[in-house]
Amino acid sequence: MKGARWSVVVVILMIAGIVAIWPRSEAPPETPQGPPEPDLAAARSEADLPACATSPESPAGPAELAGVAAQCLADGSAVDLAGALAGRPVLVNVWASWCPPCKEELPVLAEYAAQPDAIDVVGLAVQSRQADALELLAALDVRLPTLFDENGAAERAFRVPQALPASYLIGADGSVVKVSWPLVFHSADEVRQAVAAGGAG
Repeated sequence: MKGARWSVVVVILMIAGIVAIWPRSEAPPETPQGPPEPDLAAARSEADLPACATSPESPAGPAELAGVAAQCLADGSAVDLAGALAGRPVLVNVWASWCPPCKEELPVLAEYAAQPDAIDVVGLAVQSRQADALELLAALDVRLPTLFDENGAAERAFRVPQALPASYLIGADGSVVKVSWPLVFHSADEVRQAVAAGGAG
């Protein structure tokens, strides 16, 4: 019996030795990768959007936006949402590239923003592809600083309703007030009246 056991042990050791010296490929096979991200350089150039504000030395922004990241649609850089909206009154307009009322409202907001007494207007593109958002802004000739909500974090932080567009007044003190009326801006005067009523100045 002992001889049989030793024979089994010897066979096992021989197999282990063969496996140990068996030639292996030098590197594991490469994992197939998904399609590359589209090059947005041409789309960004066509849209010609202004840079997004960053204010690391400004007072803290809205508490509900703390730690929420977005992308600047102008150049793709990461932006801290609270910091980008801190220290001054801002009208944030939330829109999507597939939303018909948004397409009507964006030029109105751009008209308001161009007036000397306007507060800052910042767009927030949600539920969209960056390429589609850039294409829409270029087609509308709307050049507002615009943030891109890649993963829905900004949309959740603002508690954006299902119906778009939606606008929010950010006070210099960090307060956040949703514009309840009008639901869609049709003139620069309506934007100005909403800003005055919201006390964001």
